[in-house]
Amino acid sequence: MTKLLVEAHGRVSLIRVNDPATRNALSMEMIDGLRDLLKQEAGRARAIVLAGGAEAFCSGANLGGPGGGIKPGETDLGISVETHINPLTLAARDLDVPLVCAVRGAAAGFGTSLALLGDLIVAGENAFFSVAFGRIGLIPDGGAPWLLTKAVGRARAMELMLLGEKLPAQQALDWGLINRVVADDAVEATALALAARLAEGAGTALRLTRKAAWAAASSTIDEELARERAYQREAGLHPDFAEGVAAFMQKRKARFGGV
Repeated sequence: MTKLLVEAHGRVSLIRVNDPATRNALSMEMIDGLRDLLKQEAGRARAIVLAGGAEAFCSGANLGGPGGGIKPGETDLGISVETHINPLTLAARDLDVPLVCAVRGAAAGFGTSLALLGDLIVAGENAFFSVAFGRIGLIPDGGAPWLLTKAVGRARAMELMLLGEKLPAQQALDWGLINRVVADDAVEATALALAARLAEGAGTALRLTRKAAWAAASSTIDEELARERAYQREAGLHPDFAEGVAAFMQKRKARFGGV
């Protein structure tokens, strides 16, 4: 599928949404393809970068594209959410490797939800985020209400979703929604550098850390402590732990194996 490209950068895979004509809007077919690519590359690489183009990371779901064909007032859009959007969201959450999102230009609608699924989010200085679903009579999807509320709190999340105003990259950084703001032409290089650092890390520990962090957002402290006990056992029995300790004692860089 030429609208979804994969580039290999050593132990990092870069997946690119590539449909400039629609500002990288995702048809249902592309959403399914992206879900499959994330799973595929998580089995090959040790970290993934998700990127768009210079003008747009992703301008949302293209409901008029292949698999769309909606009729306002007649089509049950909940079916598209259930069978396409939600499976992609959960696939990104459940990856066994870290995900870094490289955002240039617009991240709008579902594009914002997609960007916020990154473990690390790098944005260009002219990038912006927008969840203006209400302007066309819809609600935010792709987990946006949950992701935004957890990241910036209910008041700011409500402002973004109800008013639908653009959130510039620098303000998103100030609010704690993203991790880095860099020059537009340095976004992908920065994201790849971060991903390369993650790819050198202890894969099992990073996988379990991701799982613990995602679960913590919806857990009690007791549930989280029980989860940490189970995950720490798994991490401690993995050869990466022995290598990490040996490297620390020998004052050298650790050479971790695989996931």
